Amino acid sequence: MSTESQNLYQINTGILPKDACIFIVHTQWNPGFVNQLVEGCVDTLREYGMNNFKILAVPGAFEIPFGIRAVWETHRNKFEKPQCFIALGCVLRGDTPHFDYVCKAVTDGILHLNLTLPVPTVYGILTVDNEQQAIDRLGGSKGHKGKEAALTALKMMELKYY
Repeated sequence: MSTESQNLYQINTGILPKDACIFIVHTQWNPGFVNQLVEGCVDTLREYGMNNFKILAVPGAFEIPFGIRAVWETHRNKFEKPQCFIALGCVLRGDTPHFDYVCKAVTDGILHLNLTLPVPTVYGILTVDNEQQAIDRLGGSKGHKGKEAALTALKMMELKYY
């Protein structure tokens, strides 16, 4: 079920700084799906008045945790340091166990970032068996996971301002 339709996100944008820097880190694999994730994410951030976002592309899902860590290390002491990361990608199951390795690695990497960085990293990776499942998660019967990732980011950022 789509979390978007469950109205789980009561966001108090009044406490969030409008200039908070948000990094969207996405994969270059499966661009037809990933571009839709990014678009939905960006549209939702803008809808909530959050316009200070940066977009970084990395080759694949496996590289997302490194990309996020590299951005944090580069920007953490700068005026405009990231307040949140949103990881977006789409991993489609194939005929080999590669899918399982990549999905576990990116999931473990994002978990590690959430436990070690002082800012949240939102998991917006589609891990699907086929293209129809991806379509269902890009505005179909399962909601729009790019939009949901943006809402989750805003909700997690709120925790720092309560």
